[in-house]
Amino acid sequence: MDYRLELVQVPVSDVDRAKDFYTQRAGFVLDHDHEVGGGIRFVQLTPPGSGASIAIGTGLTTMPPGSVEGLQLVVADIETAREELTGRGLEVGEVQDFPWGRFLFFADPDGNRWAVQQIVYPSAG
Repeated sequence: MDYRLELVQVPVSDVDRAKDFYTQRAGFVLDHDHEVGGGIRFVQLTPPGSGASIAIGTGLTTMPPGSVEGLQLVVADIETAREELTGRGLEVGEVQDFPWGRFLFFADPDGNRWAVQQIVYPSAG
């Protein structure tokens, strides 16, 4: 039996503002945007090439907007990723080097925090 993590809730205060941020600035693909009824709106967004998506909306979670941190995207080339993100107007920090990878960081308009990592493998020595 496989157990795949495929959807993570990200709490936001303004769904349309967050949808615009994730599609226009972060480059995510809009998969769904549905008014389900009963005050529930479900918006699913997927990072390019990812098997997992995020969900934003109304009536989906009791987490306060901006309370998620530690979301991580993994890329093959951190410099190219930074160029793409800043080219879309996303404010990201400088690339930071750690023994376990190269990272840059950003937050959505509510303060949900993301990391972008290029994995660095130890040299055979």
